[in-house]
Amino acid sequence: MESIDRLDALLRRFGVQAQQFFDGTPCDQRRFEPRPGRGFLHILRAGSMAVDDGAGTGRWLSEPTLLFYPRAHDHTFVPGPGRGVDLACATLAFDGGASHPLVAALPDVVSVPISEVAGLDATLDLLASEIDGVACGHRHIVDRLFEIVLLKLLRHLLDRPGEHGINRGMIGGLADPQIARALGAVHAEPGEPWTLETLAREAAMSRSAFAARFRDLVGATPHDYLTEWRMTVGKQLLRRQLPVSEVAATLGYTGSSFARVFAQRVGESPRVWAAGASSAPRASGGL
Repeated sequence: MESIDRLDALLRRFGVQAQQFFDGTPCDQRRFEPRPGRGFLHILRAGSMAVDDGAGTGRWLSEPTLLFYPRAHDHTFVPGPGRGVDLACATLAFDGGASHPLVAALPDVVSVPISEVAGLDATLDLLASEIDGVACGHRHIVDRLFEIVLLKLLRHLLDRPGEHGINRGMIGGLADPQIARALGAVHAEPGEPWTLETLAREAAMSRSAFAARFRDLVGATPHDYLTEWRMTVGKQLLRRQLPVSEVAATLGYTGSSFARVFAQRVGESPRVWAAGASSAPRASGGL
């Protein structure tokens, strides 16, 4: 079966933008306060430190590690003895904030030793070089390199399902080569008239086998996932102030059918939701 890019359609529609804000040796305890719509990516390049993720219990990191907080989550770092901690940090702005599909699919924190993530050495070397540089545009390159680190981390999670407490949901489905083909098709073309038969065909499976595996991995039926994805995309388009009729047509609905399904899933009509929706952070450029 031909391989596919499991993240391409998702990230084309829902972007992520990184912005580096710290690099060096923290002198003392540092708290990272949660703000709606903002995540963090920390790169512990050397040294050791205590990490408190806000649950009242700390843990000790003593090897180079990626710490990814996809959503607003209070956390504190305390450097270990000496001055050997080397830390680089960036904020992450997800298109749609907490409703970004990856944010919703991931746990509060993902912690992975750098040695386990394939292909990071060259990226981290270039990142360190650019952070220390003064050449024009280097801050833009630094931010893009943080995004590359994030993308390689996401690839690592998809290649090792279940290793980091992510067993079900969208990530679980994308980790399966056949189910990923159906999910990729839905992500790329939510307005297509997808049926169980056409999605099973995308996955090269029988309808019964596809439905059973999809539900086992994703935790929802194909129809429920498709509907939820359409509503997620619908919210994004409504935030951009597209007319409800245009949003409905883009997602394969009539205006009245979209309004009905949206109200059932969201709890209010598309127009009321759009009028009261907060201006969630949107990524300009980036992933």
